Amino acid sequence: MSTTLAKKETVSRKWYILDAAGKPLGRTAAQAAVLLRGKHKPTYTPNVDCGDFVIVINAQEAVLTGNKLQQKLYRRHSGWVGGLKEVKYEKIMAERPEFAMMLAVKGMMGKNNLDRLAMKRLRIFKGAVHKHEAQKPTAWTQE
Repeated sequence: MSTTLAKKETVSRKWYILDAAGKPLGRTAAQAAVLLRGKHKPTYTPNVDCGDFVIVINAQEAVLTGNKLQQKLYRRHSGWVGGLKEVKYEKIMAERPEFAMMLAVKGMMGKNNLDRLAMKRLRIFKGAVHKHEAQKPTAWTQE
């Protein structure tokens, strides 16, 4: 039995649209991470960047299940004493839903150079309008 391994030169990239309206934030982010990494392709190779471009629309209409909207916190630290900043997801989803989606996708990607490269192919939009019609993206329907 032979195994086909993808090469960087032979990778073809498609554009996909994920609609986050009414869907849980984490499930949409997980699907975006799979598409960005290329794990949905039969020619997936772990050491080659073979993922596709992903456009996430309606990020502000993504839902957080349970009490996450009121209880989940985004934390960052400045590095200085007492520099811990905490923001509830309720505020993030109201002001910057694209940032919340980007954080979720980033958390589901690996922590290596290939995945950092793949994150550059992620485009997130607050509403249903996006500026990538010229790339002729197709809607991703598998879930």
